[in-house]
Amino acid sequence: MMFRICVLFVTVACLCSSEAAIPVSQRRSVVRSFNVKRNASSDSTPLQVGNGNFAFGADITGLQTFKPYAILSTWGWHNFSLPTNTGQTSIDDFTGLQWWTHDRLVTYNQPNPAQNDISTWLIQNPQRLNLGNIGFNFDTADVTENDLQNKTQELDLWAGKLSSSFVYNRSKVDVETWADPDSDSIAVTVESDLLLGSQLRLFIDFPYPNRLKFNAPFVGVWNETDRHETTCEQTSPGSATIRHHLGQTTYFVTLKWNSPGLISAPSKGTHRYLLSAKSKRLELTATFTPDRPPHDREHKEVEEDAQTAHRPLSNIPSTSRTWWSSFWSSGAFIDLSPVTSNPNATELQRRIVLSQYLLAVNSASYNPPQESGLVNNGWYGKFHLEMILWNSLPFARWNHFPLLWRSLPDMYKRFLPSSITRARDMGYSGARWGKMTDPTGRSAPGEINSLLIWQQPHSMYFAETEYRSFPNCTTLGRWDDIITETADYMASYAYFNSSTGVYDLGPPMYPVSENTNPNATLNPTFELAYWRFGLDIAIRWKSRLNQTITPAWLVVRDNLAPLPIINDTYAVYEGIPQMWTDNATVNDHPAMAGIYGLLPPPASGPPLNLTILQNTAAKIHDLWLLEESYGWDFAMLAMNSLRLGDAAQAIEYLLHPIFQFDDAGYPVGGSRVPTPYFPNSAGLLLAMAMMAGGWDGAEEKKHYFPAGWEAVEVDGFVKAM
Repeated sequence: MMFRICVLFVTVACLCSSEAAIPVSQRRSVVRSFNVKRNASSDSTPLQVGNGNFAFGADITGLQTFKPYAILSTWGWHNFSLPTNTGQTSIDDFTGLQWWTHDRLVTYNQPNPAQNDISTWLIQNPQRLNLGNIGFNFDTADVTENDLQNKTQELDLWAGKLSSSFVYNRSKVDVETWADPDSDSIAVTVESDLLLGSQLRLFIDFPYPNRLKFNAPFVGVWNETDRHETTCEQTSPGSATIRHHLGQTTYFVTLKWNSPGLISAPSKGTHRYLLSAKSKRLELTATFTPDRPPHDREHKEVEEDAQTAHRPLSNIPSTSRTWWSSFWSSGAFIDLSPVTSNPNATELQRRIVLSQYLLAVNSASYNPPQESGLVNNGWYGKFHLEMILWNSLPFARWNHFPLLWRSLPDMYKRFLPSSITRARDMGYSGARWGKMTDPTGRSAPGEINSLLIWQQPHSMYFAETEYRSFPNCTTLGRWDDIITETADYMASYAYFNSSTGVYDLGPPMYPVSENTNPNATLNPTFELAYWRFGLDIAIRWKSRLNQTITPAWLVVRDNLAPLPIINDTYAVYEGIPQMWTDNATVNDHPAMAGIYGLLPPPASGPPLNLTILQNTAAKIHDLWLLEESYGWDFAMLAMNSLRLGDAAQAIEYLLHPIFQFDDAGYPVGGSRVPTPYFPNSAGLLLAMAMMAGGWDGAEEKKHYFPAGWEAVEVDGFVKAM
């Protein structure tokens, strides 16, 4: 019976999502019209080539000659040594802090003043590593970017190729830079007469990590060379392997080039190696691996591994062209070029195209991406699980599910045991997902980190989104354990208030905005709506599987506290003082807008009040300190505007002066976080997917752009919930 139901749903889904495709030639024309062109390096953002798990950031030379932008990966991490103070020498020594929580003491993962050293170590470790720099070494030591003439650069988005050109000492230098879609490799081609006389050589250099929370625009330090080691073995006239050792972390760089050349040892006090080639054309590949390259190992059963670990340069441009052409040719697409009467359409199209490229390079990884992707490090390079919805959901909404599946649901499965332990240690059932996290699944200590809860239902959102496109037993099975343990925690976390007869969320807790008194924060609007949404999905999931529904899920869902209302508007949280009149109540993320935008109307319980929703949206528009906002606020407000029927307002939010994207499409972080802040890009794409494809309950239309934008063409979108 279950099999027949699944097949029926698949048929329905396919019928609903079929529509006329935008031809590949038209897509290519739109994409390439926004190829990024520069004539000088940026001081804040590189131009990147990469594959989602590995990225290379280049300055105007096509390499990292004058701006030490990063080479970052999914696997490259480093731990500093553990503290040596008695009682603080092990992760297991950390105790956290206890807070009174509904008449009992609960241990929270927060820095303990009595354990400052191990608390700080857990916050700062591990850090994501800058794997190195590759650039040009000129014959004169004091050459600067200003000494180069006729500098040009173009990033071909359709092919994933970065072309750079400049003139030095009256000689032209042409550079192509590519990234391999299937390995952590770059391919570089340099053509210049300067290569013949060693007036131009290539360097590869290695930094040391530091303990800074934000490493931007550059990652690592170059003046602590005595704290790490490098060794180089030139294995042939056309290849070499460099080993970089930092404490307990070791990784390798395999270099291969097309003509006889020589790797010279670094001068004293540096880790900078120089490659000299006696040819006008140098073709170089550099492959970064956490393990010794397969051809260097004693055991030879890894021949196949070796072939994939280091692809010949001649293959990388071809595989890059194929991968990027397939990326742009498949998936959903929006063409705004027919909208000739509105100049905003061109800027919006630029943001859409560049955001898609940058998210594929920076966020399509096997672990959730950090906010700054693979450009630089924020929060030590760690990823935040409350942000995974913004960072990764666009791959599903734009029908690039294989990129989503790189990390999900695998990440939840890998982190499930530690999340169950986290919940159990706090006295709850199920699995409590962490916040500021690294590949071990640990959540870094912090008051906000331990008291934030809105990341908990994210797995339900992802699962339901996937099921809408793939409504089959495979989807149900692969998310079931995750949803079950998450719902068990959510039901366990809710506290029955015997005075009011409802289940409360908090205190203590921080809402989405992270700026309230945690001991006073009770029943925040967004978290209550999201809790109901998550439990609704869990209950529906078990029904689809014809399994028993856990009674506690139903009891909590059906008796959740009502959404707090103050003066006919939805408030940040229940009982918040001076809502709308105190700056503290109209600052940071206006999450109340998310209950009717990011989230659909509730499937159970009392319906949302449309008048109150409209009043809340108007108050946010008029009173919220949007000049202090950043990130996905504007996308969330745009989705709220769409559901309220005001597409013009949605466009206005997405082009708000504070919601900025630079010349290469990187989302500007502003004063609170460094550039780039990729939840901006992801939020933009989520709002555009909704505007293009609609949502459940919306009137059937070609698209949902405002008046005057009727000529927009869209393709490949499935409705939002």
